[in-house]
Amino acid sequence: MTFLRKKRVFALLLVGFLLVLFMNSSFIGRKLYPIYFEQEIKQSAAKHKVDPFLIAAIIRVETNYRHQLESKKGALGLMQLMPDTAEWIVQSTNLEPHAPEDLLKVDVNINLGSWYLSWLNKHYNGNLFYTIAAYNAGQGNVNKWKQNEIWDGSQANINQIPFGETRHYVSRVLYYYEKYTNLYSDRWGTEGSEGSASVQNKEALD
Repeated sequence: MTFLRKKRVFALLLVGFLLVLFMNSSFIGRKLYPIYFEQEIKQSAAKHKVDPFLIAAIIRVETNYRHQLESKKGALGLMQLMPDTAEWIVQSTNLEPHAPEDLLKVDVNINLGSWYLSWLNKHYNGNLFYTIAAYNAGQGNVNKWKQNEIWDGSQANINQIPFGETRHYVSRVLYYYEKYTNLYSDRWGTEGSEGSASVQNKEALD
């Protein structure tokens, strides 16, 4: 009986060890944290000089890759763009005009959303955390928090963000941003920093 018990314990330990190895592999990680629409994300990231993994993280939190999604507030598509925001983007760039229903198209939505992320990044001088927060709460609110010293734009003080939804949003985007960077950098041939929304602030995730 003692021998059988030892064999059982050894078998359980072996299974546990193999399970840990299994769960830690990049292959399994990519199955657990997939990225869809890779080509469109890469193209827009290169075009607008935004980290592709940041785009993917925003999409994951906004819609979990459901490209036909429309929110109760009227935000459309993968990156949940409001039609008036999309119209402002088109007017601010040389991008082609579009109809509101075009925002449900994967390539159009990612292209406009990526441009907007790039614009926010420049507006906040490369601060990743302000950029992500503004994508959710709007730059008007984030500007107010910044000017009134309500939130200093650091990861350490995310709990100072007045809006609970935005606090949760920023934390979730950062979580997926780090996961995607760790899992896909080698496969995508990038470290997620060249053309990144914020090289210096991204180091805070490591």
